[in-house]
Amino acid sequence: MNSPGWGALWLSMAAAIWGSMYVVSKIVLTVIPPLMLVWLRYGVALGALLIGALCMEVSWRIARRDWFRIAQIGIVGYGISISAQFIGTKLATAQLGSLITAGTPAFMVIFAYLLLRERITGSKVGAILLATLGVVLMVGMGVYTPHVRLGEMILAIAALSWAWMSVLVKTLPTSYSALAVTSYAMAVAFVLMTPLAFSQMSWRHLIDILNAQPRFIGYVGYLGLVSTALAFFLWNLGLKRVEAGTGGLYLFFQPVVGGILGWFWLGERFEWPFWCGAFLIGAGVYLALRGQNRVRPRRANN
Repeated sequence: MNSPGWGALWLSMAAAIWGSMYVVSKIVLTVIPPLMLVWLRYGVALGALLIGALCMEVSWRIARRDWFRIAQIGIVGYGISISAQFIGTKLATAQLGSLITAGTPAFMVIFAYLLLRERITGSKVGAILLATLGVVLMVGMGVYTPHVRLGEMILAIAALSWAWMSVLVKTLPTSYSALAVTSYAMAVAFVLMTPLAFSQMSWRHLIDILNAQPRFIGYVGYLGLVSTALAFFLWNLGLKRVEAGTGGLYLFFQPVVGGILGWFWLGERFEWPFWCGAFLIGAGVYLALRGQNRVRPRRANN
């Protein structure tokens, strides 16, 4: 299970889960403020990760020199990026949320070159251009309100910070457990988010949450257990098996899943460019997969 093919599967599954996350979070954000929702999501996820780690008896050992990078992963990736995703999604739409943050792969190729000296190959560039063209088709040139435009800019920050975090994960020794790394980084983000989350709360929000339909409890549980604990673990696991620049391309599955579910549950419309864009994204990911089959990643310990 250490081959690039397995890495592609884990990354694709994580990206598909995050595509659905934009739709679920768009619903929950009507009741729960963004930063409080991130905090609740991490609280649920941390409990699940700790139980999983205890059951699997993973090694928690991290060398002192790597703690700063663990902290960066938690602050930049799990703190800044996810908060920006939720705030941007609240201002924009679920489709735009999944589409704009799918621009992360281009940043990952650049950061992978700067931090890891990974080669910028023709297949990587071709795959990114193909998939980016698909994103442009899916987003279109529609006219949006000022608050949606603000949401777009915040989502762009989310894409940039997530790319930096993903490449940082690749700088850690492969002997570290992906479950331990995810748990430590999420604990950092959880502590960081605690005062910010409660600063957003008011009695009105508390009453709205208490009066919300029971399904919201299920939505928060899904965001914590599936789109956080499971998806973050799969993402870190997959990154250990492929090049950082190539791994980011699997985020292009987000807009496909997010767009379809946004149409199905939220009534967000899309026309023929969506399907053309989805085809181009699929072609770009296929091109990336062909190039990745030539990669021989180091053996990873999970």
